[in-house]
Amino acid sequence: MSRALFAAAAVLPLMLAAGSAAAQSHGGHAGHGAHAAPARSSQARPPQARPTSKPRPRAAAPQPRRVAPPAQTPAADPHAGHDMAAMPTAPAPAPAPAADPHAGHNMGAAPSASADPHAGHDMSGMQRAPAQAPAADPHAGHNMAPATPPQTTDKTCTCPKCAEGGMAHDCAMPGASSTDPHAGHDMSGMQMAPAPTPAADPHAGHNMGQTPAADPHAGHDMSAMAGGAPNIPTSVDAVGGRMVETPPPAAARAAPAHAADLLFDPAVMAASRKQLLVENGDVRTTAVMIDSIEAGFGDGEKSYSWNAQGWTGGDINRFWWKTEGEGAFDGKLHDAEIQALYSRAIAPFWDVQAGVRQDFRPDGDDTTHLTVGVQGVAPYWFEMSAAAFLSTEGDLTARAEAEYDQRITQKWILQPALEMAFSASDIPELEMGSGLSSVTAGLRLRYEIRKEFAPYVGVEWSRSFGDTADYAKARGDDPEDTRLVVGIKAWF
Repeated sequence: MSRALFAAAAVLPLMLAAGSAAAQSHGGHAGHGAHAAPARSSQARPPQARPTSKPRPRAAAPQPRRVAPPAQTPAADPHAGHDMAAMPTAPAPAPAPAADPHAGHNMGAAPSASADPHAGHDMSGMQRAPAQAPAADPHAGHNMAPATPPQTTDKTCTCPKCAEGGMAHDCAMPGASSTDPHAGHDMSGMQMAPAPTPAADPHAGHNMGQTPAADPHAGHDMSAMAGGAPNIPTSVDAVGGRMVETPPPAAARAAPAHAADLLFDPAVMAASRKQLLVENGDVRTTAVMIDSIEAGFGDGEKSYSWNAQGWTGGDINRFWWKTEGEGAFDGKLHDAEIQALYSRAIAPFWDVQAGVRQDFRPDGDDTTHLTVGVQGVAPYWFEMSAAAFLSTEGDLTARAEAEYDQRITQKWILQPALEMAFSASDIPELEMGSGLSSVTAGLRLRYEIRKEFAPYVGVEWSRSFGDTADYAKARGDDPEDTRLVVGIKAWF
């Protein structure tokens, strides 16, 4: 008996130390009725002290076993062991719960996802703080219908609560864009404000599909049209200087030539058309052009010369006259000629001329010629003329002239000119040989004081060829001559 008491006294301190360590490790959970105590392993039981063969005269003081604390020891619950069953639990807040420190424990009796650290504790002996008044609901009295109206205006809620006049309820419509945070809450005791009337959609009931722009050619027959630029005649298509005109259809010639004759007296209309032609198309004009009146200074005698022409008539038919001649300052006239011509326009810039030419020579017989020629403006504005002369003696001669006005400024103009004379046979009385008889080239610079009057200065070179040169040598003249000329050019 004494041995057994001795053994019990030796084991008792060990059991007290083990119980203290166990209480320390589970202090945070002491008194949790919802937690089942884990089964104690057989190895956790303290070893029984073996009796020794002879008792020790004095037992050593028991040393408590040092137990290492767990890695993360929760703070001691000040309400541990309190009966908290009678205390109401606060409703769980709407936001997501924080991490539960009791995850993995049996928390089946908890009313919400967030664990109450005092759940299951006996809180009856504690002095409770006054309940905190809940925050005022900012949505109290508001119409808590879905914030975003349905996607289309033709979806209308037909539930009984909407028919009763705006009772707050979960009216989840198909197509709602957001979830009502108060959906499922009991808001029957709240005074609801009348639902606002949505603004009328100005396009309600309209077909808002994209309407294509109206085709201006819709319904037109475009099959006969060719692509590309329109086929409009230009000056490139002109033939002989005139645009080619498409002849009118035959039906245009079936009626009278003038449609006005069907409504008015044809005789009166004919007189009106004749007057219209006179006033607008058959205009008579007259012009006199003095190409040159000049004096020449060279190695020989000082000389003078003139060259002028003019016309009167219309645009198509005209009467032309031309004259030219030369003489010496001592009063002796070498020769002179004058032409009277009928001119008809054959192209916008060309005329055909025919008429007579009369020559006057103080030292010889006067001669009359039949004249045929052309006169006009060649491309690049070269003024040209050519004529053939057949005399009453049967002598055939020809002459060609060309000149060009090169504008340096609006006032200064440089004019080169060239003239060539030909003869089909020798004409001794005219001191002219066959072939190319002479060439005259000049260069004149004039200043237009006005368009109608311009003085000029220049140089002129002339040369005789063949038998014509021999006739000049026989007279004692040089077949080649260069002179300085000064003159005027005018027209009116």
